[in-house]
Amino acid sequence: MPVKKKRKSSGSVAAAADETGLKKCKLGSYCRSQASGKVISGEEHFSSKKCLAWFYEYAGPDEVVGPEGMEKFCEDIGVEPENIIMLVLAWKLEAESMGFFTKEEWLKGMTSLQCDCTEKLQSKFDFLRSQLNDISSFKNIYRYAFDFARDKDQRSLDIDTAKSMLALLLGRTWPLFSVFYQYLEQSKYRVMNKDQWYNVLEFSRTVHADLSNYDEDGAWPVLLDEFVEWQKVRQAS
Repeated sequence: MPVKKKRKSSGSVAAAADETGLKKCKLGSYCRSQASGKVISGEEHFSSKKCLAWFYEYAGPDEVVGPEGMEKFCEDIGVEPENIIMLVLAWKLEAESMGFFTKEEWLKGMTSLQCDCTEKLQSKFDFLRSQLNDISSFKNIYRYAFDFARDKDQRSLDIDTAKSMLALLLGRTWPLFSVFYQYLEQSKYRVMNKDQWYNVLEFSRTVHADLSNYDEDGAWPVLLDEFVEWQKVRQAS
């Protein structure tokens, strides 16, 4: 998910992130990573004032963290923008546009995470990762990604963005992903609508890699019917 260089009204592409080492929080106490995502911070408690000051380290004059601020934010937390952790974080912040965090999104989301400094957020990475392993949470993240990534003046995802987001979300877990990716690259489709997007996840969870249990009479989108037909021809050749 590359970061767009300038903001559009439709949103732009943001990022995702990961990190392992922890440093001392600026006020002195240590923040330790817990499997539950909880922070142990000695005498230091969450501070809304400190959280707001942290936001302004990255925000521009419009009180929005944009592409430049996002790049610095990712650098400070020691992660790459393309890491899926950034998508999970955006979901937690309920961010509307990829590549941007508003002040309201930041304060609401970071308050829910009880993070007011870089080190506290780093201590939450294991918790954020764990959301990807929860079936219900992953489904919500996957569905969120559609509206998050699409240009806001469009109802569908352009196919290149769809492929990038599918690679991020399903690339490591869906055995048929590489085949489906090849299909999209050679297909006539230039956009993916929300119904198609939602059904790709359902397809990846329920249809066997050999397609043996695919129901041609089921209520699948034509895109997936055509994918199955295309793959069966390849298998037979």
